[in-house]
Amino acid sequence: MEIVRAEMKDIPTLSRLLSYLFEQEAEFSPDTEAQEKGLRLIIDDPRTGDILIMRESGHAVGMVNLLYTVSTALGGKVAVLEDMVVAPEKRGTGTGKKLLGAAVEHAKKQGCMRITLLTDTVNEKAQRFYERHGFTISPMLPMRLLL
Repeated sequence: MEIVRAEMKDIPTLSRLLSYLFEQEAEFSPDTEAQEKGLRLIIDDPRTGDILIMRESGHAVGMVNLLYTVSTALGGKVAVLEDMVVAPEKRGTGTGKKLLGAAVEHAKKQGCMRITLLTDTVNEKAQRFYERHGFTISPMLPMRLLL
C-alpha cells in the first residue's frame, strides 16, 4: 500500500470514491461535476489543502481531504478533515486506520495544531471509528448558510 498526495490525473478516481461517501450521507448526494470542480480547486492550490490517496496494487482504495485555515483560538494553522472514504470492499481491513493515521501525520508536518471533522449524526459507526482514533465529540454545533 502507498499513500501519496493526489494529482490532477487522479480526479476521476477521487470522484468515484467520493460518490461512495455521498451515497451514504444524509445531506449530500453524488454530483460528479461538482466533485471534480472541488477536487481541482484543492489540488491546484496546496495552500487550500491536500488530498491523500491510498493505492493498493496500483488501485485507489481510499482518500482523505484536509483543508487548511487559521484558528484565532489556537493562534495557528488548523485542518478540517472534509472527506474521508474507503472503497466498500476494503472497509474493515485496517485501510481506514492507515489512511487516517497518514492524514494526522501529514497535518502535523504541515504545522496544523488541530483537526476538526463532521460526521452524520446517524452514522454511529463512523463516530466510533474516529473516537477510537482519538477524536472527541465537540460541544460546538455546526450551522450552515448555503449561498
